[in-house]
Amino acid sequence: MKKILLLLFLLSIVLAIVVWLRHGGGEPFTSIAGTPLIAESELQEVLAYDEPIGNVAVSAAGEVFFTIHPESRPQGNKLMHFVNGASVPFPDVGSQRRLFDTVLGIVIDRQNRLWTIDHGNHGMRSARLLAFDVATGELIHDQRFDASIAPAGSYLQDLQVSRDGRTVIIADASFWRKRPALIVYDIGTATARRVLQGHVSVSAENYVIHNHGNKMTFGAGLVTLKGGVDGIALDQEWLYFGAINAAALYRIQLADLTDRSAPDSQLAARVERYADKPLSDGFSIDVAGNVYVTDVEHGAVFRIAGDREPKTLVRSQRIRWADSLSFGPDGWLYVADSALFNVVLQSREHIKANGPYRIYRLQAGIEGTPGQ
Repeated sequence: MKKILLLLFLLSIVLAIVVWLRHGGGEPFTSIAGTPLIAESELQEVLAYDEPIGNVAVSAAGEVFFTIHPESRPQGNKLMHFVNGASVPFPDVGSQRRLFDTVLGIVIDRQNRLWTIDHGNHGMRSARLLAFDVATGELIHDQRFDASIAPAGSYLQDLQVSRDGRTVIIADASFWRKRPALIVYDIGTATARRVLQGHVSVSAENYVIHNHGNKMTFGAGLVTLKGGVDGIALDQEWLYFGAINAAALYRIQLADLTDRSAPDSQLAARVERYADKPLSDGFSIDVAGNVYVTDVEHGAVFRIAGDREPKTLVRSQRIRWADSLSFGPDGWLYVADSALFNVVLQSREHIKANGPYRIYRLQAGIEGTPGQ
């Protein structure tokens, strides 16, 4: 009996080491924050909601849509529309369970279509891409991805749509599989392919996120939250992207990504390291080509202009985890605060006690494309 117990003990030690080697460890990130360009007092609260907010998208008419963060394991509505001061399910109550599983990423394109990406519980179920007519709520596109595009352990989270409305780019952060990639989806042919899988530009670096003083580690330190490519921003020519736990912002031309004849080795050679960035989540871009990047450690948003120098746009203790960004009309930049430290692997009681969860906005000073 003692030998069996000893063997089990040794096996548990070996397993813990294996888990730590693959999912643990990491160093603190040296902050690149500077003096904010915009005072914290300029940050306006848009809405508060009892459940954790995931991503936000704002239409050209100023309509606000948001998801309930799937890591909070919501049992009710999962995609919401903020109307006349109230958050209501979109497109309606009856479709929530039928259409949504673990929906998180949302974006509105120039054709006024609201796109959603559902990672299928880290690829354990089918990942699903949907599009709705914003004006009517009609479902106009429905695509499920098989394991060749969204394998077990994948985490399809952020997405952007090209200006011509023909291509969707999706980021797979791949927290558990550790094989992050970009997914290029052709809307017309309903075909997708994974590109740059495992490339340095989409991969996490060895950093531990310190969110307002809290280390994003779990299981007595055996597991560190390390995400690959998540934030993406797209203008007419370039896709800007970067991993959550990484210090660099990269870019690649959209024409290269949509060139089906280009092998991955050729795409890798065309990736450009564009600038430094903080440990981040959501991205956005304005009409002048300035890239906006959230700082998940300090409740901040950075702006990276043509000089490629990241500057702190705004910083606030009110923002617990600066998750996603979306431009609305009149130069307003919206920030979804998911408060992720109080959500991941937490009990429902803990999540409820730390509500409400909020969306903020600020005047960025430059117009952006609403929804993105």
